[in-house]
Amino acid sequence: MLSHERVWAAIDALAERYSMSPSGLAKRAGLDSTAFNKSKRRSADGRPRWPSTESLAKIIEATGVTLDEFVGLVEAKSVLPGGALPRQSSTVPLIGFAQAGAGGFFDDAGFPAGQGWDLVELPASVDNGAYALGVQGDSMLPLYRDGDVLIVEPGATVRRGDRVVVKTSNGEVMAKVLMRRSTKSLELVSLNPDHPDRTIPVVDVEWIARIVWASQ
Repeated sequence: MLSHERVWAAIDALAERYSMSPSGLAKRAGLDSTAFNKSKRRSADGRPRWPSTESLAKIIEATGVTLDEFVGLVEAKSVLPGGALPRQSSTVPLIGFAQAGAGGFFDDAGFPAGQGWDLVELPASVDNGAYALGVQGDSMLPLYRDGDVLIVEPGATVRRGDRVVVKTSNGEVMAKVLMRRSTKSLELVSLNPDHPDRTIPVVDVEWIARIVWASQ
């Protein structure tokens, strides 16, 4: 049943699933950090205040969950003590960016393959074929720090403005923002302003995959 309490409980559960507070979830989605505070859930006269559809759309995009998954949180029948919703987890292959540039770790479509992968448990379910890349160094500051883990889904649709991982035919692996994709080239913006933007001919791109979220 769709109710005020269940919608807010689903937002809290989504934040917990990704090891964040409701405030942290709001900030990741580009909202005011107080947007999901408990004090904002009712008006001054006690009437229920619902989150906006725009806010819900932004947290769904920021976490990479599907609308069906979020609705599933709202409608979940198994409730933990205190009204919390069940937390999901999954295990995915993990590799560092430096290793990812070597041959034998991916197939032609950018899905994990071969040996040498570690495993990492995530506080959320992810699509089959997803994997984790460990950030190394400061080339992705200030967005991603050394030691952060990026969750990549090769099968996810890639659109302008998405954060992506690209592997070139010469073994270079990079995380950038996709600004333009044509039949001839990819235009990529660096996450770190100290590093140059890149334009890569399509013939030199081995694969491109979307970053769906990060464990920080």
